[in-house]
Amino acid sequence: MNGMDERRLIDLGVRLLFLGVFAFAAFNIILPLAGIVVWAIILAVAIYPLFDWLQVKLGGRRGLSATLITLLGLALTIGPLWASIGGLAEHVSSLADKVQSGTLNLPQPPERLNDVPVAGPKIIEAWTLFNSNLTVALEQYGSVILEFAGVIGGAVAGIGFQLLALALSVIVMGMMLSPGPKLGEMAETFGNRVFAPKGGDFIKMATATIRNVSRGVLGVAALQAGLMGIVMVLFGIKAAGPLAVVILILGIIQVGPMLVVIPLLIWAWGSMAFGAALLLTALMMPLALMDNILRPIFIAKGLTTPILVILVGVIGGVLSSGLIGIFIGPVILSVFYDLVVAWMDADIAKEIEAEADQESVAE
Repeated sequence: MNGMDERRLIDLGVRLLFLGVFAFAAFNIILPLAGIVVWAIILAVAIYPLFDWLQVKLGGRRGLSATLITLLGLALTIGPLWASIGGLAEHVSSLADKVQSGTLNLPQPPERLNDVPVAGPKIIEAWTLFNSNLTVALEQYGSVILEFAGVIGGAVAGIGFQLLALALSVIVMGMMLSPGPKLGEMAETFGNRVFAPKGGDFIKMATATIRNVSRGVLGVAALQAGLMGIVMVLFGIKAAGPLAVVILILGIIQVGPMLVVIPLLIWAWGSMAFGAALLLTALMMPLALMDNILRPIFIAKGLTTPILVILVGVIGGVLSSGLIGIFIGPVILSVFYDLVVAWMDADIAKEIEAEADQESVAE
């Protein structure tokens, strides 16, 4: 190696060192916000068709369209959080007043508790003690109540933090909508640099996968929960709202609504008239199974990746990464599947070319 080559090698090493330092620093800065940024990208990709339609209706006012969608998103995220905190604070304040004044009156314990082995009599004893002597009950069970309240408070705080993070993601999403085409071109250019020459195709496939999963998972879950909620309201079920929310969550995490529907129908057959219970069952069961039909249709629409790969990505993504894995899982598996297929096709093409060359030589 001569002096010129050695200087070039040292120069390249110094550049790579500085590039690595800056990349490491940038990674550490972005890492705490990675979840928010990833959610913002997913939301922007999923909502962009709606944004494009809205900005056309508003005469090409992209900024106004992005602002309206952002405000709507914030209303859907911060609104429930604000209402939940207000309702929780009101209930806690009312409960504290009743405890301090000694007017906490619980209903009589259900008689069915007597049939519950071991735990039933203890629950009735504690229940009766809270009604008869609140001071003694708090002395005996105060630590258990505080521990339980701490668990509930931690869960509520965690949900509140996630909703606030989602609200920040909505704001970042709004900032991405207006320059969407330019950001898309940058993403395709980056993809071509990494996975040339099919990087741009991978970016387009990832975009289509996110939108299809949004419709197939979130859209179908929302439709299913909404229809079931309407049916429960029509039949006078008081807990229709909370049950619909639980059905929505179960649909999103790919568990399905049967965990709610089966106990509900058992209760209906024991509490309602025969005709009402039969009609409720006839309406709820098809709605409970509709996701098995609609989800594959919406997810597979317009994609060349097999539906099995997408569904495995959705379920595996949920199990490994939570809610965000619903979108990341199928994207990663789809890209990996196409890379493997491209690699196998390339090997087959090389074998065919080699056989053709051998035949030509033999001739």
